[in-house]
Order: sequence, then C-alpha cells, then structure tokens
Amino acid sequence: MYELYYWPEIQGRGEYVRLALEAGGSAYRDVAREKDGTDAMMRLLDAPDVRTPPFAPPFLRDGDILVGQVAAILQHLGPVLGLAPKGAADALWLHQIQLTITDFVAEIHDTHHPIGNRFYYQEQKTEAKRRATVFREDRIPKFMGWFETILTRNPAGAGHLVGDRLSYGDTSLFQLVEGLRYAFPKAMGKGEAAWPKAVALHDRVAALPRIQAYCRSDRRIPFNENGIFRAYPELDN
Repeated sequence: MYELYYWPEIQGRGEYVRLALEAGGSAYRDVAREKDGTDAMMRLLDAPDVRTPPFAPPFLRDGDILVGQVAAILQHLGPVLGLAPKGAADALWLHQIQLTITDFVAEIHDTHHPIGNRFYYQEQKTEAKRRATVFREDRIPKFMGWFETILTRNPAGAGHLVGDRLSYGDTSLFQLVEGLRYAFPKAMGKGEAAWPKAVALHDRVAALPRIQAYCRSDRRIPFNENGIFRAYPELDN
C-alpha cells in the first residue's frame, strides 16, 4: 500500500497526489492524518539513514522507493495507476505539463505570501494586494490560456490534456480550477468564458464516480485559509 506523507490540515500540494490515487482506485495511507502521523512524517523526513531524503512534504513511500516533489511522485505513480500514456514522447509531454502546473501553484501561493513564509499574511497584505492584481490580470489568463491551447491542439481531441485517456494532468487541472474558484471567484467568473475546453475538462473530472465519491468524503480536506488557495476577498477585487 502506498504511504503519502503531507500536512494533515490542508489540501496543499499533497492534494494533486491524493486526486491521482483516488482516480486510479489505489489504496493508500494518508499517514500524517493518522494518530501520531505527523511525528512519523517528521521522523522519516529527518532520518539520517535515508539515502534519498525528500526536501519537504509531500513525499510518497512505495516499498523501498521514497520520492518527493509532486511532479516526480505523479510521474512514478502515473503508469501504475493507468493515468499516464504509454508512449515515451507523450509521457514526457505529460510530465512537462505537470511541471508547469507546479510553477502555477507556486505563483498562486505567492499571491498571499509574496515576501515569504517567515511572515504571516497580515504582515504582507500591502505587497499581497499588488501581487494578486498582477496574478489576476496577467498570470491566470497566461496559464489557463495555455491549458486551453493544449486541449485545442491535442490530436486526440479536447477531452484530455494528453491523448484520449484520463491522466494525472487532468486531475491536476481539475484541482487548479477548483482552487482558483475558491480563492478568486470574481476573477474566475470573469475569465472562464475564455477557457471553455479547460472548464469542460474540469467538469468531466468532477463527474468521475471515484472523484465524486472522494470529494463527498471526509478524505477530502475542505479548502481553508491555511493552504495554497486562500479566499481573501481583498485579493480578488
């Protein structure tokens, strides 16, 4: 059974891994949400005898393999879960898409922490408002427009980001749209008409039985103001 290690109170970056595991129907332990699980996570993170120590959560243990970084975890899981194409070129393309999603997630985080994690949001609100304005006006259209282009140019049709089957890129795009709607409802309300294929893909993923069941369960941690996507109204004006 896979062991996922991530902070127990937020969706955060770990949610991209959770969604893939859920979509693939795989059994897994969300270790830090178990009793004394956070302590177990930190012991493993700091263990001196680990040959490939991860930089930070999330990380995944698969038998003797310990892998960190969301894109690397998904690259490892994708073929086993049936969420990655078999061809080398398409698999590399999917990995590139996920790496770009990683970039987008970092920019989303920096809308409320533009200076750094050392300071609370309330200590950098002025800078956050400026950063969020640029993010809403420039970066959301840039990234979402790129996803729209990918879907438009997919030789297999606009049903998926890569090929004609569900991939971990699709579940990751679902999470992006969900999170952006939570954190920037006004901006998304104004912009979504420009990305109909991306929104339609989100809707198809949302309708998958396994994803529906997961999102209705207590395994899905609600969005909150401790995670990457935060609903601060002053950043969405």
